[in-house]
Amino acid sequence: MTSVLTVPEGTTVRDQPGPLPGQLDRWLVARGADLVAFRRHLHAHPEPSHHEFETAALVVRELTAAGLKPELLPKGNGVICDIGAGDRVIAFRADLDALPLPDTKDVPYRSTVDNVTHACGHDVHTTVLLGLGLALAELEREGALPGRVRLIFQPAEESIPSGAPEAIAAGALDDVAAIYALHCYPQLPAGLIGVRSGPFTAAADMVEVTLTGAGGHTARPHLTADLVHALGRVIVDVPALLDRRMDPRAGVSMVWGAVHAGEAANAIPGTGYARGTVRILNREAWRAAPDLVTRLIRDVVAATGAEAEVTYTRGVPPVINDRMATAVVAGAAGAALGADHVVEAEISMGGEDFSFYLEQVPGAMIRLGTGTPGSDIRHDLHRSDFDVDERCIGDGVRVMVHTALAALATGSF
Repeated sequence: MTSVLTVPEGTTVRDQPGPLPGQLDRWLVARGADLVAFRRHLHAHPEPSHHEFETAALVVRELTAAGLKPELLPKGNGVICDIGAGDRVIAFRADLDALPLPDTKDVPYRSTVDNVTHACGHDVHTTVLLGLGLALAELEREGALPGRVRLIFQPAEESIPSGAPEAIAAGALDDVAAIYALHCYPQLPAGLIGVRSGPFTAAADMVEVTLTGAGGHTARPHLTADLVHALGRVIVDVPALLDRRMDPRAGVSMVWGAVHAGEAANAIPGTGYARGTVRILNREAWRAAPDLVTRLIRDVVAATGAEAEVTYTRGVPPVINDRMATAVVAGAAGAALGADHVVEAEISMGGEDFSFYLEQVPGAMIRLGTGTPGSDIRHDLHRSDFDVDERCIGDGVRVMVHTALAALATGSF
């Protein structure tokens, strides 16, 4: 089968060799355009969560062509591939899925799939992980890979339920001592890496409140449960009470995103609902949140005479970066790109299912700068015009190769 790794016209790659081990500097310069072409192919052919079958098959073909032995996840929409040998494994994870958004960019690699696009950079994550695998395969052939590395190409990061538990159930974390990942970050220019120990992204859960009660004429609210008023109490009072019932250091944010009750101005409805998210930076607070939020909602509604049905849906835990793993990847990023290219990352209240891996083994996620240096334009995540400065691909591969070698060399995990 013909590889999609062909050099696209007009490709720009970072061609300043950094201190990669052995011959990998020259390898990366030679293969940089191929990796850009791979990313563009993925961007033009995105697949939504739980349907990443062609993407996974393409990854398998490329890894197999490099002499590796990748294995598909049981559903066929994810890939696991070990490189090297040893009882102790250092793992790296990328996500394969795209978002249900149209692609509004005017570029040759614009999405060819209606209302599906890689607006979160998972095409870049997948390309960087592929580049890491190809680079490490070269090292293994030279007898210069001092241990075993696992590549995890995971489906369905953007959905609930997400794909991380599926990958873990298939053995992704077997024998793993530490795990690493990166995420595109357009607020940083290409060439910079953001690192942070401790809380990195928030837990993200969803809550839906459905209220029912006697409706009626707005002239006689005392004969009704006044559902609109009751919803207003829930919307205003519950987040405020939650702030007072949880340690403020836990980083709790409850925000409503959808509210509906009634149609007519002079009729009090008999049902209504509110839907929102609960985001938390602390593991213990996250574990306590479902019972506490549910109890607060019921207590607030009880005074109104309405009945409340609460559906609290677990999303993902918070990403809590391990201190030692963060130190390893920070040092590796400095070795790969220069210490002045490593900055402190901000905490994000967004959710990331990489957290499921960190619930079981130590590890760290970093931010990969994808903005164009010197430009004020920021193609932000989850926007239809999202794009990256493709020099970030080489940066990511450099950092991940150094991280793999550094993590294999340390006995701290």
